[in-house]
Amino acid sequence: MGAGDARDTAGRLRAIRDELSDRFYERADVIRTLMVTMLAGRHSLLLGPPGTAKSELARELTARIDGASYWEILLSKFTAPTRMFGPVDVAALTRGEYRQIYDGRATTADIAFIDEIFKCSTAALNETLGYLNERIYHPESGGEPVHCPLIGAITASNELPTGEDTAAIYDRLLVRIEVGYLADPTHFAALVRSAVRRPAAPVRTTVTLAELRYAVEESVPAVDVPDPIVDAICALRAALRRRELIASDRRWRQSVGLLQASAYLDGRPSVTEADLPVLGHVLWDSPAQRPTVERELLQLVNPDAKEALDLADTIDELEAQLDAMAGQSREALSEWVIKKAHNKLATAGRRLEELRTEAAGAGRSTTAIDRVAVRRRAVRARVLTEALGMDESTARSQL
Repeated sequence: MGAGDARDTAGRLRAIRDELSDRFYERADVIRTLMVTMLAGRHSLLLGPPGTAKSELARELTARIDGASYWEILLSKFTAPTRMFGPVDVAALTRGEYRQIYDGRATTADIAFIDEIFKCSTAALNETLGYLNERIYHPESGGEPVHCPLIGAITASNELPTGEDTAAIYDRLLVRIEVGYLADPTHFAALVRSAVRRPAAPVRTTVTLAELRYAVEESVPAVDVPDPIVDAICALRAALRRRELIASDRRWRQSVGLLQASAYLDGRPSVTEADLPVLGHVLWDSPAQRPTVERELLQLVNPDAKEALDLADTIDELEAQLDAMAGQSREALSEWVIKKAHNKLATAGRRLEELRTEAAGAGRSTTAIDRVAVRRRAVRARVLTEALGMDESTARSQL
């Protein structure tokens, strides 16, 4: 496969990213991050409540890879290793042979989705760690290790791990992505409509399993990591250590592959500062630490980052005020909108547009600024519908 073929694969992966982002509201960053993680050959964790399309996302993404073997499971503390990696062949057992059937199990999957990963049973823990770490399963009969074709696992959980055993699994999940319920009322209304309308047949761009494997094994590792990026990573590590946020050397080293995968997906031969924001899903252990990581990243990537972050704080404060005013009269809510919310949201919107134009013109990443803009749009939609009583269609026309 030549350089032109690799570029074509990256182009079709971008098309898949865009198609899925159009289908799954408020999930563009989640989808891109899942794809980057897969291209880096690493594992990801989707952390969030039930009903946030975690499993549907994993299935739809895998369905765009022609020829890929997909396996999924919902774990519980009673899940036996044989259910995951291969049940006993009963017919062989009657002949006095102990053998496992691997077809259709984790041992033959190119991509796996493991739901409730931290409910992994004690019996299955070591085999699950070996599967994630080394792509190896050790048969219960004690035979030769089975080498698994796994490119990457997408895992999911409603909560963080609580014990030392499951913490070992958590440490092996390089990328951690928080997924919440829809924030924008107009997106929620569109979701409701999708339940009662027959959707148009979606455009379905695909890549082959062979093309994906070539990208993971050849194209992504070939992406250049220039010295200024190495210097930026060192500066970020020092900044986070000053904040008492310590990531292991292994996690930092593996993060380089994510940066290469991010550049490859965007069609660039070298990693640039535009790829660094993906590390915002890597360098925290608890969700409470994530804003600190993102703030340090944004200040490293964009000289004008502090203003965008201050605008994000303002938007969060307005939403908190809206929540606190629940149950108040329409007159009180309208007065609050007129005196405070409207002007602040409008000013934030204009300034975010200016910051984005400045960042794009200077070749800097706009990912974090775009995220703040999406947040502002969602809060403005809530203000229009909940405080002013607009119906969703009218509110949508005002956004």
